[in-house]
Amino acid sequence: MTHRKLAHARMAVVGAVGAALLVPTAAVAGPAGGGDVPRLQCTSARTGLAAALRRDITTALAHRRGTIAVGLRDRATDTTCTLRADTAFDSASVVKVTVLATLLWDARREGRMLTQREKKLSTAMITRSDNAATSALWRQLGMTKIRGFLTAAEMTETRAGTGGYWGLTQITARDEQKLLVLITTENSVLSNDNRAYILELMGEVIPSQRWGTPAGAPADVSVHVKNGWLCRSAYGWRVHSIGAFRGNGHDYTIVVLTHGNSTMNYGVATIERIARAVHADLVPATPGGRRYEPPDEPEEAYVPVPPGS
Repeated sequence: MTHRKLAHARMAVVGAVGAALLVPTAAVAGPAGGGDVPRLQCTSARTGLAAALRRDITTALAHRRGTIAVGLRDRATDTTCTLRADTAFDSASVVKVTVLATLLWDARREGRMLTQREKKLSTAMITRSDNAATSALWRQLGMTKIRGFLTAAEMTETRAGTGGYWGLTQITARDEQKLLVLITTENSVLSNDNRAYILELMGEVIPSQRWGTPAGAPADVSVHVKNGWLCRSAYGWRVHSIGAFRGNGHDYTIVVLTHGNSTMNYGVATIERIARAVHADLVPATPGGRRYEPPDEPEEAYVPVPPGS
């Protein structure tokens, strides 16, 4: 069997097994502008900003199919926007940031530094979205430590994937925003060195995976991103992007989670429409011009294939 045929066969098994084990709780919506769709909520201390974001993000969502959740927070202007904050999605690779945060949290509790092996695996996991590295760290940590971190982080809506199925961890936009807050502000869960390390790796993601929330970011704003993409038989493509941005007087985080996309590119386009609206309203400037480059193949190995498959 050729490599591509084998990948396709594995993908079919993954989708079938994953669907049988854990089905997302959110139903696919119709067009984002439909009458039964929850309304985007925005607040801001800056006059007119909330209204502008609500208008422009809503415009970006118009006629986009699937289920879309949005989270935005800008400390400089005390601005927030939320849409479907508590809707659950399969995490795909965005859970890798949680895995790294758990590793650092646990090492700190043990009073030790990361080993060279752990640093190598962490770098591969975040910068290249390496699945084997993630599986190795997931096994090392175990469910007790992963759930311990989620409790410490008060990520009460996140449900770690069981049986090694880390890509089927259930996440919400609200909890992903909590994670980004921990990474970008001083707190008792992660040390300053922990936070700097996570941001460093998220800032070194390879060019082909720097799509999504960075779209439209001004050139003078630092970009830290992690994306995830996964296709299953139910709910189609899950395409997610979480990002932290700082510069030009702003310090903000963006979360966009989607499923029910017909293709990966469709989900990417939806996320980038939203991101461009956010960046333009928060930091009006010339975009950095980063371009989306699709990966050679989908990440079919989010869910481990059972032995003998």
